[in-house]
Amino acid sequence: MKKLEVDILNFNILKPLMISYGGKLILTFIVLIVGLKLIKYVLKVIKKGLESSSVDKSLYSFTMSATRVTLYILLVITIATMLGVEMTSFIAVLGSAGLAIGLALQGSLSNLAGGVLILCLKPFKAGDYIEAAGHSGTVEEIQLFYTILNTPDNKRIFIPNGELANSSAVNYSAHATRRIDFTFGVGYEDDILKVKKVLYKVAENNQLVLKDPIPQVVLSEHGDSSVNFSLRLWCKTEDYWKIYFDIMETVKLEFDKEGINIPYPQMDVHLINK
Repeated sequence: MKKLEVDILNFNILKPLMISYGGKLILTFIVLIVGLKLIKYVLKVIKKGLESSSVDKSLYSFTMSATRVTLYILLVITIATMLGVEMTSFIAVLGSAGLAIGLALQGSLSNLAGGVLILCLKPFKAGDYIEAAGHSGTVEEIQLFYTILNTPDNKRIFIPNGELANSSAVNYSAHATRRIDFTFGVGYEDDILKVKKVLYKVAENNQLVLKDPIPQVVLSEHGDSSVNFSLRLWCKTEDYWKIYFDIMETVKLEFDKEGINIPYPQMDVHLINK
């Protein structure tokens, strides 16, 4: 009889607790299920939006991963709050841990931020020939932490994105056409009109040189040992180096044929006897 009374007494004590916490547990479970389904739906919508906006593959993966982690963290914090966990201390510990990790990974986080900026702003893309951070080459791949370049002599260069994002970069492939500037020196005794005629002819006879804008030849400088002429012409970006080497060779051959001298630096020494 006494045992039955004790059981009834314990049940009467636990009953309010069961009603109170049982309701919280049920509500928390419902929020958990709804939260998981909502996260799945939000990720699906974001994925569809990114796929339709032709976002870079690296940025796509990063955005999906970061969004997924953030949503799950928010769900965990919400569940913990509903269960009565003291969030002030939890957030303080989480903030301290985040600060320590951030200081330890300062360089990597800088590269990560730089990678996101490059992928969003797109100052260059894969296949472009660029000069940046003391290096030049064709962009092979833009990753979140590094940009990979291939040099003309087939070397692979890894440049931290933080350095790229905080320095100037020259993109030689940004436009469909480029101007090539040449400087040719001839002797002071040569006929300058003849020199200009030869340079015009060389430019006009090259099939890869664009006709518009037209090539330009000007006498640009009276040098110490030569009269310097500038030849400026336009071409398609992909034809730049082919035209450059072709023009350099052809001009030398034409100057030799026409008897035009290409002087070299020289110094006259006068001896005075005392």
